[in-house]
Amino acid sequence: MPFHIKTALSIIVLLVAGAAYLYEDAIGMHGPKLAILLLAPFMVVAMWIFPEVNRRKAD
Repeated sequence: MPFHIKTALSIIVLLVAGAAYLYEDAIGMHGPKLAILLLAPFMVVAMWIFPEVNRRKAD
Protein backbone atom coordinates (compact mmCIF):
# COMPACT_ATOMS: atom_id res chain seq x y z
CA MET A 1 0.00 0.00 0.00
CA PRO A 2 1.44 3.40 -0.89
CA PHE A 3 2.65 5.62 1.95
CA HIS A 4 0.13 8.41 1.39
CA ILE A 5 -2.82 6.01 1.40
CA LYS A 6 -1.58 4.30 4.56
CA THR A 7 -1.13 7.68 6.25
CA ALA A 8 -4.59 8.89 5.24
CA LEU A 9 -6.18 5.64 6.38
CA SER A 10 -4.38 5.85 9.72
CA ILE A 11 -5.66 9.38 10.28
CA ILE A 12 -9.21 8.38 9.35
CA VAL A 13 -9.14 5.38 11.71
CA LEU A 14 -7.87 7.52 14.58
CA LEU A 15 -10.46 10.25 13.94
CA VAL A 16 -13.33 7.76 13.82
CA ALA A 17 -12.02 6.03 16.94
CA GLY A 18 -11.82 9.38 18.72
CA ALA A 19 -15.39 10.23 17.76
CA ALA A 20 -16.60 6.78 18.83
CA TYR A 21 -14.77 7.12 22.15
CA LEU A 22 -16.39 10.48 22.84
CA TYR A 23 -19.81 9.12 21.85
CA GLU A 24 -19.49 6.08 24.11
CA ASP A 25 -18.35 8.34 26.94
CA ALA A 26 -21.33 10.65 26.41
CA ILE A 27 -23.84 7.81 26.67
CA GLY A 28 -22.07 6.29 29.66
CA MET A 29 -20.78 3.05 28.15
CA HIS A 30 -17.51 2.18 29.90
CA GLY A 31 -16.65 -1.21 28.35
CA PRO A 32 -16.91 -0.29 24.67
CA LYS A 33 -15.05 2.95 25.39
CA LEU A 34 -12.06 1.00 26.67
CA ALA A 35 -12.23 -1.41 23.74
CA ILE A 36 -12.06 1.51 21.31
CA LEU A 37 -9.20 3.05 23.27
CA LEU A 38 -7.17 -0.17 22.99
CA LEU A 39 -8.14 -1.48 19.55
CA ALA A 40 -7.80 1.69 17.45
CA PRO A 41 -4.06 2.21 18.07
CA PHE A 42 -3.53 -1.54 17.66
CA MET A 43 -5.19 -1.45 14.22
CA VAL A 44 -3.03 1.46 13.08
CA VAL A 45 0.19 -0.12 14.35
CA ALA A 46 -0.72 -3.47 12.78
CA MET A 47 -1.33 -1.79 9.43
CA TRP A 48 2.17 -0.29 9.50
CA ILE A 49 4.02 -3.33 10.86
CA PHE A 50 2.56 -6.27 8.95
CA PRO A 51 3.33 -6.43 5.23
CA GLU A 52 0.78 -6.88 2.51
CA VAL A 53 0.27 -10.30 1.04
CA ASN A 54 1.75 -10.52 -2.45
CA ARG A 55 0.45 -13.49 -4.36
CA ARG A 56 2.52 -14.90 -7.16
CA LYS A 57 0.92 -16.40 -10.21
CA ALA A 58 1.08 -20.17 -10.33
CA ASP A 59 3.34 -21.44 -13.09
